[in-house]
Amino acid sequence: MKSLLAGAVFSIAGMAVGRAAPGADLAPNQVGVVSHIKVVSDKVPDVSSLEAWKKSTLKEGMSDKEKALAIFNTMVAFQNADGPPHEYVLHEDEVLDPLKMFNVYGYGYCSVSSANTAALARAAGLKCRNATIMNHVVPELYYDGGWHLLDADLIEYFPKADGTISSLQEVVDGVRQWEKDHPDFPVALPAKKARYKYMNEHGWKTGPEILQRNPFYDDAGWLPDHDFAWGDTMQQFSKMQNNYESGYSLGYQVNIELRPGEKLTRNWSNKGLWANMDGGKTPQSMKETVGKGSLAYSVKWGDLAPGRIGNGVLEYQPPLSDPVFLRTALAAENLAVSGADKNAPALHVADPAKDAVLEIRMPSSYVYLTGSMEFKAVVGQGGEIKVLFSDNNGLDWKEKSTITTSGDQKVDLSKEVIRKYDYRLRFVMKGAGAGLDSLKITHDVQQSQRALPALAQGDNVIQFSAGPNESTISYEASTYAAKNKGKAVTYEDLHAKVTNNNESNANQGRLMHNGTEPTLVDFPVTTPAEMKRLRIFGFYRTGSPKNDVWNVSVSFDGGKSFKALTSVDSVETPFNQIQVTSDVPAGTRDAIVRYSGAGPDTSLLLNFRIDADYTQPAAGFRPVNVTYVWEEDGKEKTDKHGAVQPSESYTIHCDKKPVMKSVVMELAN
Repeated sequence: MKSLLAGAVFSIAGMAVGRAAPGADLAPNQVGVVSHIKVVSDKVPDVSSLEAWKKSTLKEGMSDKEKALAIFNTMVAFQNADGPPHEYVLHEDEVLDPLKMFNVYGYGYCSVSSANTAALARAAGLKCRNATIMNHVVPELYYDGGWHLLDADLIEYFPKADGTISSLQEVVDGVRQWEKDHPDFPVALPAKKARYKYMNEHGWKTGPEILQRNPFYDDAGWLPDHDFAWGDTMQQFSKMQNNYESGYSLGYQVNIELRPGEKLTRNWSNKGLWANMDGGKTPQSMKETVGKGSLAYSVKWGDLAPGRIGNGVLEYQPPLSDPVFLRTALAAENLAVSGADKNAPALHVADPAKDAVLEIRMPSSYVYLTGSMEFKAVVGQGGEIKVLFSDNNGLDWKEKSTITTSGDQKVDLSKEVIRKYDYRLRFVMKGAGAGLDSLKITHDVQQSQRALPALAQGDNVIQFSAGPNESTISYEASTYAAKNKGKAVTYEDLHAKVTNNNESNANQGRLMHNGTEPTLVDFPVTTPAEMKRLRIFGFYRTGSPKNDVWNVSVSFDGGKSFKALTSVDSVETPFNQIQVTSDVPAGTRDAIVRYSGAGPDTSLLLNFRIDADYTQPAAGFRPVNVTYVWEEDGKEKTDKHGAVQPSESYTIHCDKKPVMKSVVMELAN
């Protein structure tokens, strides 16, 4: 079976029709997909990608201290302290990509916050390290010749008398000395009530001098989220434990892509759905209200949303009879459409002597929670339609159903798609007249309300943009192959070729180097059209930071030769990151990305992510409708704007304080 990609040919009513070459100018009615659609409000910073965050947050001329505080404020604004989401992809199963955290979830606990702080700090050119204290994890950022504790999870830092922010060691030393001078003070974890009693009776300002200038305690000693107070600080900072760091990931970005018949609704509300609803504990943030409870502080950091966890809906009801639909398919073999040959059904087999194949990709910037597919099948005598599913970029396929009679069909995809961001569907059609008369795919998704482009009272400037005409195939999977098989895609599911991997009973299925020969992990990477760039990330732990290393190289000739890529290693601990971008030869669609471990001691590749950006075939610009819905004094308000240019701005005025409801995007008819 032949997949039709850029420059290929498919059959419509017996005529050969060429797909427009990537980058070719298309009339609006020929455009099959609009990529990188973005709607930004002047009231909410753009955190849709690492570069967007830098542009909106790190202003020219900032000092390193100002950058550090900007990172702290970003983390406070976009991540609420709560039990974290789990995707079972990274080595600790948690979500440890700061941009994914901001846009998809918006909640996580201290080790997640510290790892995300480290990721942003290093991306901004600052050193950062994480440390575990008593029942808490905190980050320190390095600037002005020293380390400075900036804990965005509990929202706290501790200025000294000269105004500089204390290091972690200075805070611990100050707390421990005070506790030594006050031996009756209850330090042990079970003595929380006793510490709170001391706080209430004596006042937190009678405690250690190092804590007295914390600008975030209220008069009673409570921290901004109202879940922790000075009494907890006294216990947490009473002891240093280790410098363990959760291995983060980088590479996620929001790329909203819309095809004719596709609609994305992002809501400032939820239906009680979340990524771990199949067995996890419901996050407190599900029901919290901005300005109250654990989100009491968030208004001060610019939060205009009513809550934190949002449930959106992605719907795709393609116009099957339109030849443009076939231009958007990953594969469209031996297919005809009624819009060209006037025959039924809307999409049908062209030559009954051969199988027809349709493959559809379903990428999403927001994590899938549920999934269903409804279609009207048409099957002649002796014919059939098979439906197959792939969650590993088409490397393997699972049969979902076989239809041998005509009629309405419904396929539940929820178990397959939960916690995924991309999958593919394949329809194999056999027999004269076999085909589809309709198709509708519907998903609930999770998105953080905080990052949505909210409105405020008065004038709101909305910036709409679309482009470049690129999409991305992402390779990110669990390195715990044995542990997470069935929960998430693993490195084995991505057909990784592993050489000299050292596996012990305690580390079964891990990617470990421990020997004299390099450990090689090769990932085959394929894009549907011309590859533009490879963005490669890795995070690893070593026994000897100075001697052990994981490097990255890439092959564009099927593995005959590999080009070494320079790694960016900014971590001066046993935990190290790799972040590289590779130029890709023109016309390339296939590559092999190699992670290689070397050194005398044991080292583990904890996380990896490969993003292959490619030119989106049949992409261009066509008008996009953006519809805002909100309430003022209980009355529903709507603004529908038709964007007719790939970059334009407009203003939405709110007479009174709005309560945000939804923002909907779809291509105009």
